Amino acid sequence: MAIGIYISVPFCRTKCSFCNFASGVVSKAAYARYVDRVVADIGASQALAQSVQAQLEREVDSIYLGGGTPTVLDGEQLARIFEAVRANFRVRPDAEITVECAPGTLTDGMLETLQRCGVNRASLGVQSFVDEEARSVGRLHTRAITLDNIARLRAAGIANLSIDLIAGLPHQTPESWAFSLSETVASGVPHASVYMLEVDEDSRLGRELIAGGTRYHAHFVPDDDTTADLYVRACERLDEAGISQYEISNFARPGCESRHNLKYWTRAPYLGFGVDAHSMLPADPARSDAESVRFATPDALEEYVAGKLPAITKVDRAAAMEEEYFLGLRLTRGIDPEALSARYGADFRNVIADLVTLGLLEWGDKRVRLTPRGRLLSNEVFQRFLGTAPRAP
Repeated sequence: MAIGIYISVPFCRTKCSFCNFASGVVSKAAYARYVDRVVADIGASQALAQSVQAQLEREVDSIYLGGGTPTVLDGEQLARIFEAVRANFRVRPDAEITVECAPGTLTDGMLETLQRCGVNRASLGVQSFVDEEARSVGRLHTRAITLDNIARLRAAGIANLSIDLIAGLPHQTPESWAFSLSETVASGVPHASVYMLEVDEDSRLGRELIAGGTRYHAHFVPDDDTTADLYVRACERLDEAGISQYEISNFARPGCESRHNLKYWTRAPYLGFGVDAHSMLPADPARSDAESVRFATPDALEEYVAGKLPAITKVDRAAAMEEEYFLGLRLTRGIDPEALSARYGADFRNVIADLVTLGLLEWGDKRVRLTPRGRLLSNEVFQRFLGTAPRAP
């Protein structure tokens, strides 16, 4: 099975107040050292797979550069990463190759680099088409810049585009959210991702909200019920426009689903490089009794550059079954419990029955899927499948 490759570029022009990723603003002098480390790790990938008792397929059908903002690197640094991938893996001619871009970072030189590297898909971190909302969380672009970047990407032959939106930003109202959704549809992009604002200790805005403060426009953040309503409206509006929901946060026109991200939810193998990059590979049956192996690089830049080894988790069959359930349920198509029971020799029939009774799951065509209410409470649903996998007799 061909693998997906994810490469993290944890650098940004500015750190958004809502961001809880392992990314930040650092001196450009750090970029070269980081690229050196990533390139070295790509070259050592086979040795790493052997060290964690995993099998590594060399054929690749998806590459995804995320961040941070990969397009803050200079063209030659970006090209070095792609050259390393192609020197160490067999990239299929029809591979999906995605780069995340912050609107406003797409210079003519960067567009030429993306073309030269074979990039055929771009994901734009728009978050909002309302300038006041974007400014309030530290975004540097405007609606006009975003629309210009979309046009320039298409002119460069990169038409498979995705837009990220966040429901629950400061100053957001049902009317302003409707405008962002309308602009998304009018832009003609074939893919959109819609996230509800995460409130946790890992972002400045999240910490301020928890503390009940007013910095970062925290007192203008919609309440939880309003944010949930905005998400529901996005599901309805995008579906009306033919951009159908295929995963909790992702929507696409037919045939434009993210091939790379589908690997995560279907437990297909993928390999990650860079800060806070995660991997999952099948275990080597000759050397391990695990079903698969997950490993993750450090989430601190200096630790990663210094070569700190990844954290390794061996996934047994019971844990693999849990993952099949809670990852598969993220997809609109849901899961086939009968097929999973046949594969793993056990099932979650009692858990499923309880969640159906609660109106969080539903049956259809022998498959189980989240209900609309279940999507809003998905974390609670998934928690029911963790640590409770029945063992085969």
